[in-house]
Amino acid sequence: MTDEGPPIGVLDTLRATPATVRYLLGGVLVNQLGAFVQTFLVLYLTHRGMSDGTAGLALAAYSLGTVFGTVLGGEITHRLGARTAIVAAMACSAPLVAVLPLLARPGRVPVLLVAIALAGLCAQAYRPAASVLLSDLMPERYQVMAFSMMRIALNTGAALAPLIAAGVILLDWDLLFWLDGATTLVYALLAHRLLPRHQVPEPTPQAKSERRSGGRAAYAAMLRDRAYLAYLAAVVLGTVAYVQSSISLPLEIVHDGYPTWLYSAVLTASSLVLITCELKITAYITRIPTHLAVGVGHLVNSLGLAAYGLAVHSGAFVLFGAVLAVSGLMIAGPSMFAHPATFPAAAKARYLATMQAAAGLASAVGPLFGVWAWTRLHAGFWVLMALVNGLAGVLALLGIKHRAGPADAERRDTDPEPVEETV
Repeated sequence: MTDEGPPIGVLDTLRATPATVRYLLGGVLVNQLGAFVQTFLVLYLTHRGMSDGTAGLALAAYSLGTVFGTVLGGEITHRLGARTAIVAAMACSAPLVAVLPLLARPGRVPVLLVAIALAGLCAQAYRPAASVLLSDLMPERYQVMAFSMMRIALNTGAALAPLIAAGVILLDWDLLFWLDGATTLVYALLAHRLLPRHQVPEPTPQAKSERRSGGRAAYAAMLRDRAYLAYLAAVVLGTVAYVQSSISLPLEIVHDGYPTWLYSAVLTASSLVLITCELKITAYITRIPTHLAVGVGHLVNSLGLAAYGLAVHSGAFVLFGAVLAVSGLMIAGPSMFAHPATFPAAAKARYLATMQAAAGLASAVGPLFGVWAWTRLHAGFWVLMALVNGLAGVLALLGIKHRAGPADAERRDTDPEPVEETV
């Protein structure tokens, strides 16, 4: 929940958003508009004559790289600062992505897999830094709204990128990856020019000891934090349930005999609702306790997943379920996304990185589990996913509520200011 004061509105948030945050979110959008690798990698490699197995292995290498990339990005942010982490990650990612067409040949598969894994690592290494910078630049009472704006930037880019890619592919498949590398390089240049220098917080004696131990003590302390472990488990379970809307739902639609345009309609409607309504919904949920918003959001999302199981009776249940599912995401998502940023400045980057790594791992494993379970359960699969997401909601509620005491607020208030507002 936000600090005491008048209710937060969308216009209030926009007026309170510093120019540097606008630059940061603009860079995130530009980068996401050109993020084609993960979405089109399998299609591209099969188009170049590689086997389905090789294409699947390449996607697994990229996904694995993204998991390690978020952890590495958190460490770089912790040690060198956010702007340095963003510029370094994007500057390294650009050539790795652009060179993939030169390596996509049957005789270069080992080198290709290494390059793809490194591209995934660099592509996601900027995420913890962007989140840290966002939380440090935005006034505290607008934190949840700020992370909602970042989610909108990411979702807008993710919605528009396939449309851009469809046109680019008509010209040249290779151009897809060159454009991806170009947008990544543009983000690196914008970050270096427009983002402020981000000071690393002055280390405490405990932090200095952790640095000498390579950060092992910090991660050991994280493993002892039962509330945060419950939150991470909620992220994993919730992400596994979330990805089924793009993995198992199309299988359900085809199995029940509906036309493929129904799935396109679901994707379009969900994207439009999420992009246009999330900020307004977030303005309302900041007026209630955070743990309550998270619990209600997961409940609504679970009802949406359960509704997919009724699709065999009518296609209306698919659209109804999609509306409920995206509504649940808008209610719970911003608070879930922002939660690691409530930790002290000295630990914030690592907590954000572990959350994003957990989500990345679940995104990689979720499709495999979903297809395996759906082929065995069909309609009953959605009941299972509703229960999984409901369990995620319980864990998230417990993990976030446990940290919502006055001690945490006091610790946040005493954190040092880590950002210089100079460019």
